Amino acid sequence: MIYHITTKNDWNKALKSGKYSADSLEKEGFIHCSTIDQVLMIANAHYKNIDGVIFLEIDDQKIESEIKYENLEGGHELFPHIYGIIPVNLVINVLEFKIDKDGIYML
Repeated sequence: MIYHITTKNDWNKALKSGKYSADSLEKEGFIHCSTIDQVLMIANAHYKNIDGVIFLEIDDQKIESEIKYENLEGGHELFPHIYGIIPVNLVINVLEFKIDKDGIYML
């Protein structure tokens, strides 16, 4: 499984269309994703103080678009990138983060 962080609003739009596409697909050519071990780090680094943040659990074995594990910003950690849309039926779970008293996301 791989995970993508988004908002409830964007997910609800995807449910209506049957497919999910992040802004990064148009701008960078892929949808940013994370492994389960990376999702909290990404949420706390990039989504702090944004309302309605959720993460999608995606069945990466059934995605027809290419998935590449890459690090495009330096460092050694590889992140999964989906080079295409995500059909909503391949999202197995839609999960909400818990937030501690300091505003830090938790699983």
